[in-house]
Amino acid sequence: MVVDNGSDEATDLVFRALADATRRDILRRSTQGGLSVSRLAEAYSMSFAAVQKHVAVLERAGLITKERRGREQLVRTNPEAVRRARQSLDELEATWRGRVDRMSQLLNDDAD
Repeated sequence: MVVDNGSDEATDLVFRALADATRRDILRRSTQGGLSVSRLAEAYSMSFAAVQKHVAVLERAGLITKERRGREQLVRTNPEAVRRARQSLDELEATWRGRVDRMSQLLNDDAD
């Protein structure tokens, strides 16, 4: 079943990008700032091209930015995009906490 309650395409891209452990690790490493794609690739037992694809997914989602410096492309985390992802999760948590609280109250009312 597909539910469309006006979900934001940008938010969907962010969470698809974060669904992969390697991409989450690349995002974490890029918070240090200024790491090149080739330097990132050294940390993984996969091809440079595979790491480039992961970086491209993160870039499309807006989670990282790339800056060309000479022959290298430096990767940096976009803190605003990470903040928006966190805000989306906080909103979901608040919704579910509200639902659980209402169910608890209904159960307590039935017990009385």
